[in-house]
Amino acid sequence: MSGHSKWANIKHRKAAQDSKKGNERQKLIKAIIIAAKEGGGDPGMNVRLKAALDRARAASVPNDTITRAIKRGTGELEGVSYEEITYEGYGVEGVAIIVESLTDNRNRTTPEIRAILERNGGSMGTPGSVAWNFERKGSVIVEGEVNEDQLMEDAIDAGADDVAMQDEGAQVTTDPSAMMDVREALEKKGYKIADAEVIQVPKTTVSISNVDKARKMVKLIDLLEGHDDVQNVFANFEFTDEVNEAIANDD
Repeated sequence: MSGHSKWANIKHRKAAQDSKKGNERQKLIKAIIIAAKEGGGDPGMNVRLKAALDRARAASVPNDTITRAIKRGTGELEGVSYEEITYEGYGVEGVAIIVESLTDNRNRTTPEIRAILERNGGSMGTPGSVAWNFERKGSVIVEGEVNEDQLMEDAIDAGADDVAMQDEGAQVTTDPSAMMDVREALEKKGYKIADAEVIQVPKTTVSISNVDKARKMVKLIDLLEGHDDVQNVFANFEFTDEVNEAIANDD
């Protein structure tokens, strides 16, 4: 889940904790397989694979597991064949949702995603029903205290589009094709990079000011993200400051 509010920080910390779990590690391995399948096994020539490898290594996925995943993707090793499926739907208050999945059985995954949506106040949409409201962007997360003006200058010089400050760092957005170049340039400048991935950024957002509805939205997103075949979930909601504070104090 990505956004521009404190909720983005809450989700980022949660993702860091979840990366230790087995299902998250399996998702990282799937991402390597599909990236190698689509663009080849050389990360120097395959930006998507390089990003997938960086995320897997950050989550301490063993090197031999990574190597096998690349070989499965390139066809050097036999294994399960995955396909990418993007689902579009709606949550509470008409929030637009995009679910990116990697599955070996669409006949299993599709009804399961539909059921999660419908049982939690949402619904499945048709292809194109919400995609028009999102734009693909590269996202580079910078951790720690940074000087906003200096980071903006360094990021723009590296080819980034924008910088958004967060509670514990900043999010640098780029064209997807420039993401890894921007990441490497910032690392050379001494910035600590927590993550780099291609995300779906909403063009317009729905503000949720009711705490109960916000909690329903959080539950829906968590259930979708927890599905074994789901890689990413993006939605166009934002919470008010009061709701962010209430949600941050949950658990």
